[in-house]
Order: sequence, then C-alpha cells, then structure tokens
Amino acid sequence: MGRIYLGVDGGGTGCRAAFWDTEGRRLGTGLAGPANLTTDFDAGIANVRAAIAAAARDAGLSDDDARGAVCHAGLAGVQSPQTAARAAAALPCTRARVDEDRGIVIAGALGPQGDGTVLAIGTGSFAGRRQDGAVRSVGGWGLRLGDCASGAWLGRAALSATLEAADGMRDPSPLTDALLARMGGTPQGLVAFAATAQPADLGALAPEVMRAAADGDATARGIVAEGAAWMERALAALGHAADDPLCLTGGLGPLYRAALDRDGRRFVPPLGTPLDGALILARAYAEG
Repeated sequence: MGRIYLGVDGGGTGCRAAFWDTEGRRLGTGLAGPANLTTDFDAGIANVRAAIAAAARDAGLSDDDARGAVCHAGLAGVQSPQTAARAAAALPCTRARVDEDRGIVIAGALGPQGDGTVLAIGTGSFAGRRQDGAVRSVGGWGLRLGDCASGAWLGRAALSATLEAADGMRDPSPLTDALLARMGGTPQGLVAFAATAQPADLGALAPEVMRAAADGDATARGIVAEGAAWMERALAALGHAADDPLCLTGGLGPLYRAALDRDGRRFVPPLGTPLDGALILARAYAEG
C-alpha cells in the first residue's frame, strides 16, 4: 500500500480521526471521547488512540499499515513542546506530530493557502489570522484563564449570573430561573455541579444561553454581548481589516454572526473542517 495520512482532531467534547490515501480519498473515520490534554492527559490520549483504532477498522487497515501512516494530531490543551512530544510518543504511529488544535482549525477553514481570519468558537475559543503564509493567533488558553465567548465560558457565565440573581445582586431572568431550578432550586446545588463540571459539561449549557439571548433574555443578551466584545478585541489585536475574509467556525461561531455584523465586514464560509486541516498539515509534515 502507498503512503497513508492520518489526521486527528481532538477537542474538549470529542475526538475524530481519519485516514486518507495520497489522492486525498478518505479511507475511514473514527470517533471517541474528549481529548483535552490539560483537563486529563491520560484520558485524552486514550480517546485519541481509540479514535485512531476505530478509523483503522473502518478503513480496513492492518496494524502495520495504520502504524506506518504519517500523522498530524491537533489536540486541545497542548500548551508546551514537552506535552506535544509526550503525546506524539504515545500515539500508535511511527511518524507522528502533535500540536495544539488551533493549527488544524485555521488550515481547515482557510485551506492550504490564502489569507484570512478565523474566529473559532466551540467548547473553547481562539482567533487566528493567516497573512502571506504567516499565522498568528490569540486566545485559546483554556477556561481557567480565557476561552472567552466559548461554550464553556457561556455556561460558566450563566451559572455565575444565576448565583448573583439568587443572592439578590441582579434581577432574575427566565434563564437564571431555569438554571437554578435545574440545579435543585438552591445555590448549593449549582455550586455542587460546578465543583466537578468539566469544560464540556459547562459547554452543554451554551445552546440554552444562545436561545435565551435570541428570545430577548436580558441576562443572556449581556453574556453574549460580552463574548462578542472579546471577539472584536481579538480581531483588532490580529490587525484584521473590515474587508479581510472572516470565517466563523466551531459549534457556536456562526451563532455570533449577528453580534459581529458590521458594514463592510466580509464573512466567508469555511473551506473545510479541522479534520481536513489535519490532513493538510499531515501532508506538509510528510513533505517536510
């Protein structure tokens, strides 16, 4: 069998892996659980390996063929070269490169070449710009210190607002009432949930926040406006001009479009997915 490429997209809510041949035909795809290496390195790597194994089965590849694939894995929570090297050594491939997940998102959205800016808003968040082949990004530092506007951030902000409403520090709203009721009707129930909640658990609340904002809920609208303001600061920091291509990606990115719409702003659809971006970077790794 000729050269095979393996791409991995590992995020806070799940992991996808796929094999391709040299013609770019996808041979097989596998899915597994979250792969955020900051949240839980061992569990994340186990899920990456499970997704790769599922993709190999789907492609009908032998163990030797799968092991010989050239792999690029973009994984959430890779914040140092040491973590990247440790993760690469744990993958079932003889030639594997691991990086944080921003690279595959940008490559997937913009393709192998071309300039543009990406606002990636999923469980986490970041903004990235590619200009004349150079890539720069801001954000993406995880929920404890950042990930503004992300699903996990929206969920956490909504829970914080719910506690303030319960304390009489702000007016309650349908959103805060619903969240408090779901947590047993007491602040203690909400705090107990938050004590063990992972980013994906908080992100699961994000669609409810966005729906409430669309329905005019004052609390939700304020949270979404704060997230949109962070995006505007990110675009400014990257030097994004109004007529530059702007791609909104991730599960929540397109939902912010109305809040970001400005005269002359040029929104473009993503050319592909982060998994497509992983293929692009696997090819580049093989050729490098």
